[in-house]
Amino acid sequence: MDAAILAGGRARRFGGVDKSTLRIGHATILERQLDALAGVAGTVFVVAGDPTPFEGRGLRVVPDRLPDAGALGGIYTALVEAQSPSVLVVACDLPFLTTGLLAELAGLADDAYDAVLPRSLDGRQPLCAVYARRLAGTVLRRIESGHLKIQELLGAIRLRELGPDELARFDPDGRLFHNVNTPGDLELALRFAARADPNAGR
Repeated sequence: MDAAILAGGRARRFGGVDKSTLRIGHATILERQLDALAGVAGTVFVVAGDPTPFEGRGLRVVPDRLPDAGALGGIYTALVEAQSPSVLVVACDLPFLTTGLLAELAGLADDAYDAVLPRSLDGRQPLCAVYARRLAGTVLRRIESGHLKIQELLGAIRLRELGPDELARFDPDGRLFHNVNTPGDLELALRFAARADPNAGR
């Protein structure tokens, strides 16, 4: 299965710095995600407007085909660019994803579902999910009609959800879907990482 890291956001709250380059403990978010994806995805590519942060990593970087369509546009680009029947999509600001969770999502991909995604206590997590490539046309039509909310798309397709009980074994510390959107989120992520590895950074 191919995997796509969505890094097309403008990161205004971080002064435009690509969030995947932020260091959390021993590694950047990108490095953490590549480690988690290594045992799951045969090919990993990045959806991003600026390829500079990813140079020298051997990653294919593709521009967002619909750059003004938000995260749904990133999903569309991932669907079009993937070669496998389904693609594992992750946002670039999730530092604590694990191979176990990602392998579980990939293993549940089936023709019976259009998407497989976690549903934590905070709700559905559409930016850590597997989407069938056949959804590309559906997603494009929604974007062209101005319907950019991913949650609306999810309500119109066949889902396999991993609910809180199923997720518990992958997330004993409750940090799996902690995303780094603000400086405050970054500080909390750094504290999580320090607790997990007290020697990090020494």
